[in-house]
Amino acid sequence: MEAVQKEYWYFLVLVSLAFLKVSEQLRAPDSTVRLQEGMMLDCLCPWTGKLSMVSWTKQPDQRPLAIYHPDLGVNFRAPYEGRVEFVKASSMDGSIIITNVTEEDLGLYRCSLQTFPQGSWTKDTRVEKKLVISTSSSAHPDTKLVVSESENVTIRCETHAGAVSEVSVEKLWSGQEGSTVLAVCKALADSVEVIEFGDRIGVNCTDDLEMSVHLNDVMEKDGGLYRCNFSMDTGTQDTSLIVVTIIPSRENLHNMMYIYIGGGVAGAFVLMSGVLFLTWLSRRRKRRREEYRIQLHPAKKRKWRNMD
Repeated sequence: MEAVQKEYWYFLVLVSLAFLKVSEQLRAPDSTVRLQEGMMLDCLCPWTGKLSMVSWTKQPDQRPLAIYHPDLGVNFRAPYEGRVEFVKASSMDGSIIITNVTEEDLGLYRCSLQTFPQGSWTKDTRVEKKLVISTSSSAHPDTKLVVSESENVTIRCETHAGAVSEVSVEKLWSGQEGSTVLAVCKALADSVEVIEFGDRIGVNCTDDLEMSVHLNDVMEKDGGLYRCNFSMDTGTQDTSLIVVTIIPSRENLHNMMYIYIGGGVAGAFVLMSGVLFLTWLSRRRKRRREEYRIQLHPAKKRKWRNMD
């Protein structure tokens, strides 16, 4: 039964590919994405209509790695099973997210959407090896932010020169390669799509794709390097770095002061108790030595008795 179902999926894809060759196909501008965990390959059709099917291939292999059908569901090829998820943010969205990424995921991906009544729409996305930026002190950030624990901070990604099609913010992992995407803003035909990941963040995007990411109730782990990624309509990319430094709040400083004072008092008490105990122990040993000497000298013992 499973083999029959897979053959049916492939039949649908082959029919769709054949249809693409004989019909007028509209193609979106290519885009580039850096290889990173949880990377999203965009495939958002600007048309209005009904989505018939979405298929993803990795060039030059024509076999689909992921298929989505509104009625039949999803199907994934073995290497991508459990690693690929369709976003489905809207009725015409065929974007996917890839997790557990490796360098094997580098290359050119093609998204093909079949729609009614407009026809087919495709987009190519190239996944390139991410630019490694050191998270040590040798990195030179463009912006430095200092905030106290439990307060809020705003990371701003200012628009660069040129038309921007997508902006994303990611937090770089400390001491190793990799990052976590916090939010993405994409320019659509007549609006801006905002995608955010996380419970303590809020995202604002203007029509010019100026992004503001608000981190609420920050903690020590929120400190570090953040990167704004700008994808241009020309296919090029630009980045900017923001370093966020988290300092203890006043309340925490007061608590730490009380802890230090209490610790100092307790330490002094223990020290004094130790000194008194050692003094008592020394006197006790001295008294026992005197008693022992008297026992060893009977004459002295009798002398003490006569005096009594």
